[in-house]
Amino acid sequence: MTNVKRFISIMISSVMLLTILAACGGNNTNNGGTNGEGGAAKLPKISLFQSKVEIADQLEAMAKKYKEETGNEIDVWGSAGDNYLTQLQAKLNAGEGPTIFGVQTGAETTKFQSYYYDMSNESYVKNIAPNMEVKIDGKIVGVPTGVEGFGFVYNKELVDPAKITDLASFKSFLEESKANGINGFSLSQEAYFLIGHIINTPFALQQDPVAFIEKLNKGEVKMADTKEFQEFGQFMEAIRESAKNPLEVTYDTQMGDFATGKTAIVHQGNWSYGMLQDYKDIDAGMMAMPLAGNTKLAVDIPAIWVINNKASADQIKAANAFFEWLYNSETGKNIIVNEFKFIPAMTNIETSSLDPLSQAVSEATVSGNTIPWALTYFPQGIIQNDLAPVAQEFFLNKSMTGAQLLQKLDEVWAKAPKQ
Repeated sequence: MTNVKRFISIMISSVMLLTILAACGGNNTNNGGTNGEGGAAKLPKISLFQSKVEIADQLEAMAKKYKEETGNEIDVWGSAGDNYLTQLQAKLNAGEGPTIFGVQTGAETTKFQSYYYDMSNESYVKNIAPNMEVKIDGKIVGVPTGVEGFGFVYNKELVDPAKITDLASFKSFLEESKANGINGFSLSQEAYFLIGHIINTPFALQQDPVAFIEKLNKGEVKMADTKEFQEFGQFMEAIRESAKNPLEVTYDTQMGDFATGKTAIVHQGNWSYGMLQDYKDIDAGMMAMPLAGNTKLAVDIPAIWVINNKASADQIKAANAFFEWLYNSETGKNIIVNEFKFIPAMTNIETSSLDPLSQAVSEATVSGNTIPWALTYFPQGIIQNDLAPVAQEFFLNKSMTGAQLLQKLDEVWAKAPKQ
């Protein structure tokens, strides 16, 4: 009987030992969090909150694909559109913030900086393109959702970009086009397309655009006294003299005239290709605004995704695993380009399927041949409320010189609210 008891005791001990070993083995996780044949435990569920309503469905599909491939879950919170920032702030204040959230670059990025996890040592940030890193205090705080760019969008049949390299050649081109019955260049009446985007170039060409804007806000510098802006005033004079009045042009008519060969160049961005897709005969490219010898497209990051540093350590680990998958896996890279339709801000993502304008922006991005969007640091609302009315006056009043345009812009800037 004693032998039987001893046998049972040994069996029980063996079972307990095997159970402990199995439990220990089950705690071996990896960053990918796979939950397949390897038996690795999945990472905790995380949440993502962002404001781009146009990719809401694609984000839901991405979350499903992510779970299929890794076993991990990401909960996409419904976009709040215009109320996004208010809701984001409320959630963060209540300690109920998302694991990952999106913010626009510029003032919005600064506003939420106390919540950012330092991504500097994560592998997925190593492929961020030149000039596209977003840093605070020397630390990479966000991963770009993608890039956008703008400049002179031109019809390749009507324009040789090698022949438009400065103010003089730009003026000659406008005059020749007008003589041939073609509108050489077009702005349109909407605030950003009238003045907001085109005035970015003289700002972006300053040695430190953000510092220049800060000095302008304090009244320590003036556009009228700065050489790049002085040349900008001459560009605007040339446009008024030899091109169609932009106050008579909407974005739709601008792109329609460009697509049908009535206009040779428009000041637009890669987004405008959507207006050209139905026109098979147009062969479009994008070149830099040749102000002060500039040869670079205005390219920047509309927004970044950040990780909430108030999340738990396991959630932060899960967020990093998600970004590793999105930016380094073939599935993730395909989603960025072909589902989100973003121009990648990464050097390791193939972009051959992009449209011609987006491809031009992508090539400039990867090569670092870019100037920034200084306009993202303008005081809030100044383009629509202050700069656009001055530009409208300039195009209505042909006696106003480019120098006077700059003086007026300085005056309204000085009076505009500064946040």
